[in-house]
Amino acid sequence: MLPFRGSDEQLQRLALRLAALKLRPGDTVTIADNRAGAIDTTRRPVRILGAGERQTSYHARNRGVGAGRAPWLVFLDADVLAPPDLLDRYFEPAPGERAGVLAGTVVDDGDALTAAERYAWLKASMSQEVTLAHGDWAFAQTANAAVRREAFTQVGGFEAGVRSGGDADLCYRLRAAGWTLERREKAAVTHQNRATIPRMLAQRARHGAGAAWLARCWPGALPRRRWPGLAWWSARRAAHGLLAAARGDRDEALLGLLDGPAVWAFELGRLVPNRPRPRPRLRFGQPR
Repeated sequence: MLPFRGSDEQLQRLALRLAALKLRPGDTVTIADNRAGAIDTTRRPVRILGAGERQTSYHARNRGVGAGRAPWLVFLDADVLAPPDLLDRYFEPAPGERAGVLAGTVVDDGDALTAAERYAWLKASMSQEVTLAHGDWAFAQTANAAVRREAFTQVGGFEAGVRSGGDADLCYRLRAAGWTLERREKAAVTHQNRATIPRMLAQRARHGAGAAWLARCWPGALPRRRWPGLAWWSARRAAHGLLAAARGDRDEALLGLLDGPAVWAFELGRLVPNRPRPRPRLRFGQPR
């Protein structure tokens, strides 16, 4: 099941990609269209549900869950490319009895053309290894993850009203309820990253807002960095990037020059509310 926000043309391309997935008896494929005014439709074998009532991907995911009855829910982001046999890869070997989450692999697109895309690839920005390395606060990113329906229902699904951090919050609640997380390295998808630096930094800021929300809900999770130390680190990284650029080393220059802005965007994002902005209400006589 995928949450989606984009153009009609992008929706059509997404449905065509998903139609190539190899399904088993009882499996269904659903796109939750998170755009305002979206309506239910079908582009066989893909079902498209309108989920524009609340502009968050987690509301869209919750909406899509009700479209099927299979015992496992496989969540994908709309900007990932999945192999046709992804489902087979998820369930070989069979999950343990108390496995609530299966963390697939997310590989950043290596055919990067822009500076932002290349930077994300160099940092392996969407790798599950990043979030699974948080010790007691490890979690699977639902860009590519499977959740047991029984466990999902038991803990009440995603927190629908937040912009970011809902996948971590779900994993923490599942762990508190006695469910476990298992890795599925072979269930790999390719993630297409933000193409421009402003969009990449905006994404980091949104993740920072989610991190601050998680830290409040789950004390000890994703603590903030201290700004004086971060400022000194950023200056040293920028100097490293300038020296690398002078040597003609593009990759090291990108890492040095963008590491600071990326981390600052994340940390400053902690100051931003993790709730979507309310839609402006139309006044009487105002054109739609």
